[in-house]
Amino acid sequence: MKADRTLTLLAAGFFALAAPFAAAQDYPTREIRSLCNYAPGSGADLIVRFYSDRLSKLAGRPVVVENKVGANGMIASDALAKSRPDGYTIMITPASSTIAAAPYLFKNLPFDAAKDFSAVATIASLSFVFLVDAAGPIKSVGELVAHLKQKPTSSFYGATSNTGVPYKQNVQALTDLLLGQLDFIAFDATWAVGQAKGGKLRILAATSAKRSAALPDVPTLAELGYGDTDVSPWWGVVVAAGTPRPVVERLAGWFNQITAAEDTKQFLANAAFDPFPGTPEQMQALLKSDAERWKRYVDLARIEPQ
Repeated sequence: MKADRTLTLLAAGFFALAAPFAAAQDYPTREIRSLCNYAPGSGADLIVRFYSDRLSKLAGRPVVVENKVGANGMIASDALAKSRPDGYTIMITPASSTIAAAPYLFKNLPFDAAKDFSAVATIASLSFVFLVDAAGPIKSVGELVAHLKQKPTSSFYGATSNTGVPYKQNVQALTDLLLGQLDFIAFDATWAVGQAKGGKLRILAATSAKRSAALPDVPTLAELGYGDTDVSPWWGVVVAAGTPRPVVERLAGWFNQITAAEDTKQFLANAAFDPFPGTPEQMQALLKSDAERWKRYVDLARIEPQ
């Protein structure tokens, strides 16, 4: 009797261990739900749809994009955190902000950023850039600094973050800059490149640690002598915590394959992104180090969580 019970327990343990591998071998057997934190037609939405389309081709199953907009991206993140941990719900997201920085920028998060997600792969990075009116006289960061020091009145800049004068609409910040109500603006490079090509804005510098391949002529703040600056938002793929490791690894392989493709590199370059492939381990470590870094930035800037 005791031997039978032991065999039963051993068999149960074996099948419990084997189940994730069986799931990965068959995965996916149905459509995959791809959550997007932002609105249809936005730059973020275009990236999510590009990668979702390529994933569908590799996985051999439909990948359906579902836009869950609102609460600074938290609605989609919360939906992922509460989804079944089986790999059939994924989120392609600017994880440096929606996950790593979120606990320090927002109060009462409905999810635990450190525990509710499993990293799959990093895919792309970009930079914030400093911009001025292209019709104005300022052509460098040095000239901007001199201008700000000489102003007899207060200086103002616009951003879509919690610092400076926050704007919900990029176009309103652009309007205020051109009207002279702002001295400069700091926005993501994707939006800035289009405005610079249109002749409205002049890009002075980038916040990344090294020059972006998408912006080869734009110097970084670090190389201009403004400290060891590195503020580089990056995108990655996450699933719910507890997703079987073999499923995570299969997804990671597919996403890194997509990022390595020539058409992906061209797509990213057109949007001022640089390819940024990575393993689950590398992305998990980056989430941890970025969370620590953003905590320092928030404390230094004395930003009050919203």
